[in-house]
Amino acid sequence: MVVSQRGGVLRTLLIVLVLVLIVGAGFALYLRGPGPTDFAAGSRVDLTAYKEANPTSVPASMQGAEQQTRGEYLARAADCMVCHTARGGTAYAGGFGFTLPFGTIYSTNITPDKATGIGNYTDRDFLNAMHRGVRSDGANLYPAMPFASYTYMTDADALAIKAYLFTLPPVNAPARVNALKFPFNQRWAIGAWSLIFNADRRFQADSSQSPQWNRGAYLTEALAHCGECHTPRNLAFALDNRHKFGGAVTGGWHAYNISADTDGGVGKWSEAELAAYLASGHAQGRGSASGPMGEAVAESLRYLTPEDVQAIVAYVRSVPATPSDLPGTLAPPASPSHKEGVAATLHGKNTFEGACVSCHNWTGVADLSPYATLTGSRAVNDPNATNVVQVILSGAASTSETGLAKMPAFGAAYSNQEIADVANYVTARFGTRGSSLSESDVAQLRAQSAQ
Repeated sequence: MVVSQRGGVLRTLLIVLVLVLIVGAGFALYLRGPGPTDFAAGSRVDLTAYKEANPTSVPASMQGAEQQTRGEYLARAADCMVCHTARGGTAYAGGFGFTLPFGTIYSTNITPDKATGIGNYTDRDFLNAMHRGVRSDGANLYPAMPFASYTYMTDADALAIKAYLFTLPPVNAPARVNALKFPFNQRWAIGAWSLIFNADRRFQADSSQSPQWNRGAYLTEALAHCGECHTPRNLAFALDNRHKFGGAVTGGWHAYNISADTDGGVGKWSEAELAAYLASGHAQGRGSASGPMGEAVAESLRYLTPEDVQAIVAYVRSVPATPSDLPGTLAPPASPSHKEGVAATLHGKNTFEGACVSCHNWTGVADLSPYATLTGSRAVNDPNATNVVQVILSGAASTSETGLAKMPAFGAAYSNQEIADVANYVTARFGTRGSSLSESDVAQLRAQSAQ
């Protein structure tokens, strides 16, 4: 009788365990959601079976180049340098801080230094890091390294990047210690995350789409990993492709909606405007790139051939609309008279008059440079004023090649309250709906952007 009761209890426990596993697996599958190109319902084929031109690797004009030269182009397209270079540090030597809700992660040294870099990495080690997020010592990389996107990169392209990196001067730069809260400091748990959210498969072409679309898909997803910033994340901090390219706040900056939404997205942008923005960081009447996007233009996108830029445009424009809560109508130029316009207090207006109007004008249309024009900018039409604050704090970098406007950083010159006041004034005067930031709001943004 006792044995029978024990058997019944064990069967019940087994059934409960199975049900828990089924529910857990179902929830994990739901969280994982669709892949990055699943919105296009065509048939996927391996590259060996794809009948059109190979959409991976470098442009046709570079196919005969040395592996290292091809790798340099691909490393630029993958934006490796920006994330692996600390502010004011040596290129590719690591130390850049990713400020996240649960702490700070620092990028690692990827120069060929044998002691502190990747000088001892074999080809297999490098592929494991790029595709699976696993270091040469077997430890899991945090997904601040976008291996869940790089996993779609071909082996040949990844190894070309490795070949290029191994031509760089080795830099002795030990890794900085991450500052993560428990349980996020438990690196082993990333292995479970990766099992669910890393597809660990190479790019497949969509046979129903054009060769240009497939090239754009490869550049956007496997190399430039645009979704890592522009796609919101789910409860497990993985990309939520149900809202693909719908916009997200990362590192204190708002990466705006770049889906086909005609209000908050780029649905009303022309192909020429998108191409200009990607290649130069500015589109007339649409605004200028700053912050991480400005860095992506300056160090990555401007190096792409016009054909590759057009391929990205073709792909991005095909992504279905994800609604945004940003105003759909952008404000026109303001009055040329400083006496007209609204603001919560005069403090913001006084600061703008003293530090900003000489470049941006009272209308928001700059005579100095179109890059300094505020009118039409998504940032000043964002009632949260996130990027307005960050540009005031950190400035906007410039390069002679792109012509991106140089705006000095005012973070050290003005208090959090003064920056809140001027941001509220700028969004009220030049945007559709003014922000209402407080001193503490600016303090939080300042902390998030600090590296």
